[in-house]
This record gives sequence, structure tokens and C-alpha cells, in this order.
Amino acid sequence: MNIFESIRIALRALTANKLRSILTMLGIIIGVAAVITLMSAGEGVQVYITEQFQGIGTNLLFIIPGTFEQQAGPPSSHRAPQPMTMRDVEALSDPFLLPDVARLAPQLDSVATLVAGGRQSTSQVQGVTPEYPLVRKWYPVVGEFISSQDLEGRSRVAVLGQTVVDNLFPDNPYPIGETIRINNVPFRVIGVMEEKGGTFGDQDNTVFVPLTTAQVRLFSARTSSGEYRVSYILAEASSEERMDVAAEQIRAVLRELHNIDFKDEDDFTVLSQSDLLQTFGQITGVLTTFLGAIAGISLLVGGIGIMNIMLVSVTERTREIGLRKAVGARRRDVLWQFLIEATLMGVVGGLMGIAIGGVGAQIVSSLIEGFRSVVTLQAVFLATTVSAVVGLVSGLYPAWRASRLNPIDALRYE
Repeated sequence: MNIFESIRIALRALTANKLRSILTMLGIIIGVAAVITLMSAGEGVQVYITEQFQGIGTNLLFIIPGTFEQQAGPPSSHRAPQPMTMRDVEALSDPFLLPDVARLAPQLDSVATLVAGGRQSTSQVQGVTPEYPLVRKWYPVVGEFISSQDLEGRSRVAVLGQTVVDNLFPDNPYPIGETIRINNVPFRVIGVMEEKGGTFGDQDNTVFVPLTTAQVRLFSARTSSGEYRVSYILAEASSEERMDVAAEQIRAVLRELHNIDFKDEDDFTVLSQSDLLQTFGQITGVLTTFLGAIAGISLLVGGIGIMNIMLVSVTERTREIGLRKAVGARRRDVLWQFLIEATLMGVVGGLMGIAIGGVGAQIVSSLIEGFRSVVTLQAVFLATTVSAVVGLVSGLYPAWRASRLNPIDALRYE
């Protein structure tokens, strides 16, 4: 039997009972639409995270105290990680030992209460150095950033993020020269940062002060050895190609400084942006697969629906099958006819599901500001293939049953 003739006959059979065909394909349509929507949202999350990390800066390495094993599990099972200190910062600032590290930006982070003009806000306060905007690629939109003189003099000056300005100075978008109190300590505003947005929080809800001021005047930053601690250190590699080399140089210097034996593990962690992206990519990938598998249950239900309606179709068309066999149709011709019909039902349902899933992906994008679902060709191809396979598998038994009918019995069927 000609394949195109089989497809024509299958289409005629589907359009003869439009409502029944649509209801039969509903499980496939819902399943494919859910898979497309969830996979597009998952891909959009990965793109969003990648863009946000790239917005942090380029060629960045994150040096944090302790290891993941030390910070995991109950506190009683792991000793507290050794804090990073200014001694580490000084050692990592040696260009002869670390020629592939272009800049360092140590930070001391904490949360504090801000007060200005009778308004109050809770924001993150970061003690930073003048290198911070160069490393983060984040600059003041008005005013100036913290200078070396501010750092050396432990000046009480502050640079505000856009959210802090909105909260404390709603009528003054550029409050240069105004005074704010951080944990009841007065600071003079010298700059306002450009709007940055948020990766996992509102980065603009941040106040920047000199690192030395934060260590001495705002927070308890002395360790038991008398050193001033930092929360972590940002390091900018000289180029993207030299990031791995820069990371090894950092590890070598810190291991020697911390007197770590060659067989012992590091008491710090050096992470690159690619490491973080890979970690988050694995998490979102597993989550997307899990949600897609749940949505795929609808495809199983749709397959059962196709099998059921094809069995009904075989019963309804018994005399037609007997007539075809009587005029020379072979078993395989009948088999292929019903297989093509079931597969076509799956493919048409899959295409309708892809269209609805694309609309669903756009709806998700419109509901979340700054987020964009990404419908990939891989997702479309997967959905089309799976729906066709579901239709084919679901039609196997009905098609086999139709092909085994005796033509004489079929012609006598009422």
C-alpha cells in the first residue's frame, strides 16, 4: 500500500470524527504542552543565571573560607572554617607570586539598620576597597566611589545602591552629601551606584563603605589572633584563558601561608564563575528533568487513550477491514494502515501541544520580570519524537488485532 495513500486515509478517518479525535489526543496535547513549558522555563533559568553571573564581572575567582564539607551537615559534626584575613589579602597581592591575578577585591559583608531623615531600612553593608568597581564592573552613576584616602583614613563615607536611595531618599535620587546612620554611626553619602538588579537577591539594596571602616567602626572583625577578617576575596584573572592558572597560583600561596601539608586538604575554596554555573546548571537540569518526567505521565495517559480509541475503531471498521482483505489487501497492509493512523494521531497531538507549550512559555516569561523562557529546537524535536513514538506504540496492539481478522468473519460482522 502506498504510504501517502495510507496517510490520506488516516486523515480522513480522523476528520470523520473530529470531536472524538480531539478528545483522544487531549492527553498527548497536555503532556507535550507541559513538557515544552517546563523545559523552556528550565532553559530560561539557566540562561538567566548565566547572564547574572556574567554581570558580576569577568574572569572572576571567588576565594571563600573553609570547604563545602566543613559547612555542610550539623554544626557539631564539623569545625568552623578558618576565616580569611587581611594577611591572606596581603599575600595574594604579591604580583611576583601571582602574575596571573590582575586585581583583588576583599569584602566584609554584614546586614545593618540604616536611618536617614526619619526613614529606616535594613540593607546589606559591604566593606570594600577602591578596586571593587573595577573587579565587579559596577560603577557609580553619580558621585564617586571609595578612594585610597578613604580606606587609609577609615573615613565614614558611603556609596548607596539604587534600592537604598529609593527607601531612604524617595524625593532625592542623588543624595550626595546627605548623612545616613549605619548601626547608629553617621556616614556621609559620596556616590550612588548604577542599577544592577539581582541574581539571588536585590544587589541594589547594598551600602558600600571603606573596608577598614567596616572592620574597625561597624562590625566586630578581629579574629582571636588579632587579624582583621574578611568575608571573602574576589580575584580577577588577567584573562579568561589564564583563570585556571591564576586559581592554582592562589591555592599555592594560601596553602603555604596556612602551613597546609601536601597531603592535607585546603582550608579554603577557590571557585570560578564556570564552577558556579556548572553547579547551578546541574541543579536546574535535574529539576527540569524531574518536572518533565512528571509532565510526561500525561503522555502515558494519552497513549492509553489512543490505544483505547483505536481498538474501538477496529471494532467499528471490521466490515471495512474484511472488504479490503477480500479484494487483496495483505495483513501487513492493514497493520500499517492502523499504525500510521495511531502515529498520525500522536504527531498531530504533539504539534498542537508544542504550539500550546510555546504560548505557555511566553506566559511564564510575562509573569516574571527580567525572565525569558527559551524554547529550544531540542525540546521541540524531543516532544515531536516522543509523541510519535507514543502514538506508534499505542497503535501496535490494535493494528495487530486488525491485521489478524479473518476476512470471511469480518464481512459477516454486524
